[in-house]
Amino acid sequence: MTAYVDEHKDRFGVEPICRQLPIAPSTYYDVKQRSPSARSLRDEKLKEEIRRVHVSNFDVYGARKVWRQLNRDEKIPVARCTIERLMRELDLVGIIRGKHRITQATEPPGNPG
Repeated sequence: MTAYVDEHKDRFGVEPICRQLPIAPSTYYDVKQRSPSARSLRDEKLKEEIRRVHVSNFDVYGARKVWRQLNRDEKIPVARCTIERLMRELDLVGIIRGKHRITQATEPPGNPG
């Protein structure tokens, strides 16, 4: 909600927007003055590491291999679910190997006439 208020506060002001939304203006100002959490700070550092590992391996590593490299090779302790979450935020995916399977027929069944 704070992003919405930031987007429209120049046009309408903070207090009128907060009157329409279910938040108090003091809550908005408290959120804006609060320092970032430890998780968000760590996430930013991990995003840099994830992006570096992914790019250095030709964009083929998925979450499992990025997680293994960070934990084993580089001694950066991090959970795999954290890697998965951050890779989704960064819009990074590994390569999918194997055959592509078609699960539905492309033509309707019957006699080709």
